Amino acid sequence: MSLSKRIFDLLTTTLGLVVILPLLLIISILVWIFLGTPVLFLQPRPGYKGRPFIPYKFRTMTNRCGPDGNLLPDAERLTPFGRFLRSTSLDDLPQLWNVLRGEMSLVGPRPLLMRYLERYTPEQMRRHDVLPGITGWAQIHGRNALDWDEKFRLDLWYVDHRSFWLDIKILFLTPWKVFKREGISQPGQATAEEFKGKK
Repeated sequence: MSLSKRIFDLLTTTLGLVVILPLLLIISILVWIFLGTPVLFLQPRPGYKGRPFIPYKFRTMTNRCGPDGNLLPDAERLTPFGRFLRSTSLDDLPQLWNVLRGEMSLVGPRPLLMRYLERYTPEQMRRHDVLPGITGWAQIHGRNALDWDEKFRLDLWYVDHRSFWLDIKILFLTPWKVFKREGISQPGQATAEEFKGKK
């Protein structure tokens, strides 16, 4: 990670957190009212070079279980309020703390699931040559509506072409994409289907 990118992340994130602190408090209270505790969803994700870290997200699902005691599918646990948080990307705002900690950047490939690591090809694994981001090249080109091959292609394009000005472009386009609420999920999925690797 370049020094200029890190300085930009720190300055922008610090200013952003000061500005949106009241919004974070309001969302926290609403999550507590509508979904209960915990307010944050914490799940290990692979970061730089695949090393695990804990990204912070607002919780968007209930803990409803079926008769067997296992959690119900995501689509059945995702509430209307949680769907709103996801569609507006407000659930990702706590990840600004991860940026301050140096575990994430404002821009980079989105952190996926730990179990996907063993399913990547060596080429796909290169998405971890940079810090994961809150937004990224794939996010402004379709988010979860992309199939996995296209998502990885866009992530790797960013890895190979990353620059300060590309980051600025992505950050500039992200609010518009969020406002349009495009690519929130794949058809029939709460978010995206599971990545099962190359067949």
